[in-house]
Amino acid sequence: MNDVMTLRFLAAPTDVSEDGVSVQAGRVLEWIDKAGYACAVGYSGGYCVTAYVGNVHFTRPIQNGDLIEVTARIVHTGRSSMQVVVTVDAANVLDRVFRPAMDCILVFVAMDENRKPKQIPHFEPTDPETAALASGASARIAARAQIRDAMSEQEYTDAGTGPRETFRFLASPADVNWGGNAHGGIVMRWIDEVARACAMGWCGKDAVAVYSGGIHFLSPIHIGDVVELEARLIHTGPHSMHIAVQVRAKDPRGTQWRDTTACMSIFVTRDQAGRAAVVPQLAPGSEEDLRLDAHAVDLIRRRAELSPMRFDVPRKY
Repeated sequence: MNDVMTLRFLAAPTDVSEDGVSVQAGRVLEWIDKAGYACAVGYSGGYCVTAYVGNVHFTRPIQNGDLIEVTARIVHTGRSSMQVVVTVDAANVLDRVFRPAMDCILVFVAMDENRKPKQIPHFEPTDPETAALASGASARIAARAQIRDAMSEQEYTDAGTGPRETFRFLASPADVNWGGNAHGGIVMRWIDEVARACAMGWCGKDAVAVYSGGIHFLSPIHIGDVVELEARLIHTGPHSMHIAVQVRAKDPRGTQWRDTTACMSIFVTRDQAGRAAVVPQLAPGSEEDLRLDAHAVDLIRRRAELSPMRFDVPRKY
């Protein structure tokens, strides 16, 4: 069994956003899902699905041409689930001094040949650092369930007046894994794209993600499904835009939509010095707006109580 996986590669021109310089957040989310998936498969010895991604902190921009190192490590297991801490570090290829760019935690579930959760070996930390991470991951389970419940209780209807953006398209073969379901990383890229469009529409400037949390994968998206993503701005801070994203899908031959993914992302826009700039403030215009604004504030409070899940990997150069 392997409990650590490291991917290393160069950030390519196809990874960057419209500015042609920095890598888009959605692409980084794809990277962390690939590394986490490889780690989970290596540990469990079989097919796995992404169940949750949380506490995604983007700490610095990644530049086109940077050397990227994505490290995933098993830190806690349940009967069939694996909590995986993933970090992304970036370095200029000339000096190779790696600096943290992102960290997060993912939960994968091991599946058997019938696509049912299967039992996996129990994970035991072998060093103090991993033991501390395991303890932190275990402590987060209850908090994560509470955040999931708080998010699932919310309703997003036409009574809400907040700015929104909707994308709709067909899931293509290029979007899915060998099991015929959309990669978690692909879905996260879609989420980042629709949320970014919503943020840019509100502030009238380019916007970048600084945090994504509570990305809960509720059901799979299949090849040929109609996919619909709705992003809605529900709260603003002095420099931040809090955007809730709901993803649903359906067979185009049918009429029944099913909820597939939900999350909350925070975006900022930057001034010429690279600092987070002031954004227009959202004024709730209905009872639903007030409820969703309070929900965003509650999530801020809950997540502020969670400690970072970062680990450092010794460099050989």
